[in-house]
Amino acid sequence: MDVLLVIDMLNDFIEPDGALYCGPAAEKIVPFVAEKVNQFRTEGKPMIFVADSHEPDDKEFAMFPPHCIMGTQGAQVWGSLWKEGDPLIRKTRYSAFYGTEMDDLLGSYRKEGPLNVHVVGVCTNICVMYTVEELRNRDIRTIVYKDGVASFDEAAHDFALSQMESVLGAELV
Repeated sequence: MDVLLVIDMLNDFIEPDGALYCGPAAEKIVPFVAEKVNQFRTEGKPMIFVADSHEPDDKEFAMFPPHCIMGTQGAQVWGSLWKEGDPLIRKTRYSAFYGTEMDDLLGSYRKEGPLNVHVVGVCTNICVMYTVEELRNRDIRTIVYKDGVASFDEAAHDFALSQMESVLGAELV
């Protein structure tokens, strides 16, 4: 079963005036991500949207500027990627598994056969990589689209892609 995981395609990361804008690289992947979302939607394949979601006093703000605060426009999925009824997992840490229902949701899809999780989103070296690590630790086949992930730091982006492929065993396409 193919599942598309759309990680943190949120206004605060994608929009130039977003609280933690990931730069032109993030804007550049939007058409590719939209194409993947449309493909999966058209084919009737499941998608899971993951959204960074913080309280106003989150401890993460000691490291990063306040961003994706619950209830704000910045915490919303960018554009029209997400539709009512699409699963949306709100997370408070880098991994989409930490303190969320991700395991249960993927388990429900696993009942239909082996999983192939396709990954797009931002930031490659943070939330994407730590979620891919969790997928691979669960022996889930993971496909990361190089044209569908981005970071504000090109060197860290390249390092993360390398680590996901050579250490974690994700497939880069």
